[in-house]
Amino acid sequence: MPLCTSCRCLLRRALRPRQHFLSTSSKPSPAEMLSKPTWSVRSLRHPPPTTTAAAPAATEKITSSQLHHLLRLAALPLPQTPSEENTMISTLQDQLHFVRAVQRVDTTGVEPLRAIQDETEEARRENTITLADMQGLLDAEEHVGHYQRPRRVRTRIEDESSEKWDVVGTAGRKAGKYFVVESRKT
Repeated sequence: MPLCTSCRCLLRRALRPRQHFLSTSSKPSPAEMLSKPTWSVRSLRHPPPTTTAAAPAATEKITSSQLHHLLRLAALPLPQTPSEENTMISTLQDQLHFVRAVQRVDTTGVEPLRAIQDETEEARRENTITLADMQGLLDAEEHVGHYQRPRRVRTRIEDESSEKWDVVGTAGRKAGKYFVVESRKT
């Protein structure tokens, strides 16, 4: 026998593991959080010496055949000398170390950006279009018909720079004020 929606919700709630959020200490202040660094740029750019058994798997050695394969995929020239190849491998390993460090960051509970822009409340207020901003455009509308539907009055923009542009100036062949296009019938 199928369960009704409310019974199904109650059953889900009863079976869901409960998390108790008992906090004996208060939240640390921003000054306390910023007083102790948790990472450095140097640790992100250069891998620390391997101390654990799991570290060698994360810093696997890139072979010259892998480097050559990546360079061919990217349509880049192969290294001319072994020293140039070693430099490329070292740079690639540093970049992979940085990418892995970024991937290890815990992003649970972080809301993704909708766009790369300032999302503070002040910026939202500044970018919000209000009725006062639109009032000039609304006043320029004319009302048409029995139901007085608003219609925008189209005005021609007079711009001197567009009038001075010689449209057919770059044409190879001209006939008066027109340019000539040669075509053949097939």
